[in-house]
Amino acid sequence: MARTFLLIPLLVFALFGCAPPAKQLETKFYPELPIEPRMQFLTTISNEGDIGKTTSGMRAFVAGEDALRGFSRPYAIASRPGTLYVSDVGFNMVIVVDFANKEFRPLPSERATALRQPRGLTVAEDILYVADSQRRQVLAFDSEDKYLRLYGGAETLEQPLDVAVYGDRVYVVDHSAYNIKVFDRETGELQGTIGERGREEGQLDRPTHVRVDHEGNLYVTDSLNFRVQKFDAEGNFIHMFGYPGSTPGGFARPKGIDVTRDGYLYAVDAAFENVQIFHDPSQFLVFFFGGFGHAPSYMYLPSPLTISYENIDLFKPYFDKDFKVEYLVYVGNQLGDYKINVYGVGKWIGPPLN
Repeated sequence: MARTFLLIPLLVFALFGCAPPAKQLETKFYPELPIEPRMQFLTTISNEGDIGKTTSGMRAFVAGEDALRGFSRPYAIASRPGTLYVSDVGFNMVIVVDFANKEFRPLPSERATALRQPRGLTVAEDILYVADSQRRQVLAFDSEDKYLRLYGGAETLEQPLDVAVYGDRVYVVDHSAYNIKVFDRETGELQGTIGERGREEGQLDRPTHVRVDHEGNLYVTDSLNFRVQKFDAEGNFIHMFGYPGSTPGGFARPKGIDVTRDGYLYAVDAAFENVQIFHDPSQFLVFFFGGFGHAPSYMYLPSPLTISYENIDLFKPYFDKDFKVEYLVYVGNQLGDYKINVYGVGKWIGPPLN
């Protein structure tokens, strides 16, 4: 079988509507058989045809043509039942991937709340939050994609790049301010900041991405310190993942991150063009996958990553009969023909391999 990933034996890997048309892709497992796999590459989503559309359904904003049928440069991905949201820096919009209607469409916006430079996305309690770096705000949209409220502005945010939500708090990565701004979810008032510029524990240098776990802990991509830091809900430093370097466990260009329910941190590196998986709380690297390539399942300048426990059934046509998928991992590529790779993480249920 073709070599499709790199495996390092640091720890045992213990991660543990309408479907798109099943494309004929080679079944790829990570690790490769005969080692018991923990992940299967499922498919790619790059245009409407990948979700079953046979005619154009997305209308270009300016040209008024049926031209925008796919992604240009995905920056962030968020998931809701039956739907993916992708902020695209090439088209400068949020694209709604509607599986039921098999179409791509822009997230609606009125003049007063029009998106200008949408970047980070998250969905919390069925509300979509969009960090807009030019507006210097985070915009919230309800389950029908209708505008709800704003957070921040020029007086509080310099360059918001990502957003995470937990309880009554909205956490916003302020890239140029070297910190995380904390807003009250209901009132929109600024409650405080986390981090400051520096290289010590708890300090940040050009943060880019943020995610929150089920206990309210924050994970922040500290890009120019080449690491991911973990804070508690009050902003107290807990520990970090990674270091500057080209060996396994190091980072050169850390980007999108997400964390599983059972405590595994996934982190993209755009320079290595792979995803590293760390165990939390041990901070050990247990596995990495990906690598540069022009074929499906490989990566080409990856940036966004999202873990989803939703929409699993939509991808059943791609499941190997001997593998049970427990959650999905979406990885976005900013270059190349294959824009969003979809992987399923789970366990082998077939005959014994040893």
